[in-house]
Amino acid sequence: MPLLPALLPTATIWDAAELASRDPGFDARNFGASALVRPRDVEGVATLVKFCAEHGISLIPQGGRTGLAGGAATSAGQVICDLGGLNQIEEIDPFARVAIVQAGVTLGALQEAAAVHGLDPGIDLAARGSATIGGMVSTNAGGIMAFRNGTMRHRVLGLEAVLPDGRVFSDLTRVLKTSAGYDLKHLFIGAEGTLGIVTRVAVRLDPVAGASATALVGVPDAASAQRIVRHFLGSTSARLSAAEILWRNFASLMQRALNYAPGSLPLDAPCLLVLGLGADSVEAARGALEDGLAAIWDEVGIIDGLVASSEAQAAAMWRLREETAAIESAHPMVPSFDVSVPGGALDAYVARIEAGLKALDASYAPYVYGHLADGNPHISINCDGPVPHERHAAIEDVLYDGLREAGGSFSAEHGVGLEKRDAYERHADSVKRDLAKAIKALIDPGNVMNPGKVVG
Repeated sequence: MPLLPALLPTATIWDAAELASRDPGFDARNFGASALVRPRDVEGVATLVKFCAEHGISLIPQGGRTGLAGGAATSAGQVICDLGGLNQIEEIDPFARVAIVQAGVTLGALQEAAAVHGLDPGIDLAARGSATIGGMVSTNAGGIMAFRNGTMRHRVLGLEAVLPDGRVFSDLTRVLKTSAGYDLKHLFIGAEGTLGIVTRVAVRLDPVAGASATALVGVPDAASAQRIVRHFLGSTSARLSAAEILWRNFASLMQRALNYAPGSLPLDAPCLLVLGLGADSVEAARGALEDGLAAIWDEVGIIDGLVASSEAQAAAMWRLREETAAIESAHPMVPSFDVSVPGGALDAYVARIEAGLKALDASYAPYVYGHLADGNPHISINCDGPVPHERHAAIEDVLYDGLREAGGSFSAEHGVGLEKRDAYERHADSVKRDLAKAIKALIDPGNVMNPGKVVG
């Protein structure tokens, strides 16, 4: 790409050799491209897009490279548009509770800046230090607070994006109420960069509690854990901020990986529930957790429980949930999935997939964990990958069959990318697929933007 340095003199440009020497992030395929360009502003992004469109070069947008579905994977001949140069928090309006941020700002940076004003973007996930706002918009990220605050689709008031022909779509609405025709920003949320490159976002901010407390609770099943969640959702003295569930096989793996001594935490139960509660003070939050659990202990059938007495103990509880790289260490290239399961069907779903997976291979005992309050379990198979295509499709069919008909989804928050393309064709509604292809063909007729992802 010899013309790029002259065309974008202020941009950072890496060739294939430089890319090969760099860390590609969560997916080794992220740096398979022939070049990476990191523009400094939206004008630079538009210039790069126009160049690629004129020369028929595929352009792949990348943020923090924390995606798990291959949405940022690249190959030779393609160019990466790295949004890391657009990393400014342009404005935080504490009265309107809105932040205007560039796409390369990390979630952690926005959380820190908003916290100065007693505010928060209302979304959180384990990759907060590297996941970027633009990437989170493009994948419609969810995280641990989605049950209360929604996904990124519900946090975005407006956005700016560069279209495949280089034009800039600007709809940086800062208000919640707008009924002025088609709300086109939603085309770009969850599109994984296939319709344009998100460059700026207006993000809703929420007030945050003054302090928080954490508890780890052992329960017999997901239904019992959901009853605990309903109890705390009804509390008027504190605010439930997180409810994460860990099934025994996953919890046991994490206990071994983290070298937690037996008895240091209440880990001996079929399911573990990590609860986060916010209140005006640490004492109030801990008191609300202790009183709430005591009030329903016998009714729910709680097996064991512990309210963290220090930040260090709370961090130890959260490490059980968030240090999921331990699965990859135990099983390199592990096949992993994330689904949405409606309402009270979690126990039946987990029982069904465990039986179905054992029918495929008697050694399969999946690691299951995830976001309880919005019915989003993550599932990793206890084997090294990659597995053959036919076996992967058979596993998907066990996990996905019946989900759409029941009102769930085969992809809850990780996107489609490359990894779930086949599943998208087999399990997504056919009319939805046809409409998506029509929209892609209309907006990106040259198939320049992240080709092969989501819609093919």
